[in-house]
Amino acid sequence: MAQLGFAERQRLLVDGPGGLTPAWFWLGESGLPLSVSAWKAMFAEANRRCAAMGLSVRCHAHMLRHTFAVVTLEQLQRGHIAAPTEMVAPQREHYTRIFGDPLDWVRRRLGHRSVLTTQIYLHALAELEMQTRMALVPDGWEDPAPAASGVLAVRA
Repeated sequence: MAQLGFAERQRLLVDGPGGLTPAWFWLGESGLPLSVSAWKAMFAEANRRCAAMGLSVRCHAHMLRHTFAVVTLEQLQRGHIAAPTEMVAPQREHYTRIFGDPLDWVRRRLGHRSVLTTQIYLHALAELEMQTRMALVPDGWEDPAPAASGVLAVRA
């Protein structure tokens, strides 16, 4: 914070109806990052207010981190598979230089030392894929396997 000049410090605050407030929600009134206890209190208050409104929604900072990791990894993997097929060679090279391995890209953003730590998010992608597939199955759908095996048995 001490390295910021006056103009940079001004951009950290927004002049609103109630006076100056932090421009980013992770900064406190002082313009400094919030402490861990302040984060926990903020989420606890938000969860309490949701419960008071009858909403069965709960959240905590680690849940946001987990969501960021899973969604980012899923989008990067889709892009990593689809985008290069539509690119010419120089574009593919540029894409690979920027993103490289999706798992490693997310690892660096989360601050993990090892990609093995980041791999824990892969299970969520498999679950998400299965939930998506199940959501696409119509309610009246029946498993064709018994009918197919019956057809095969009659032909034999």
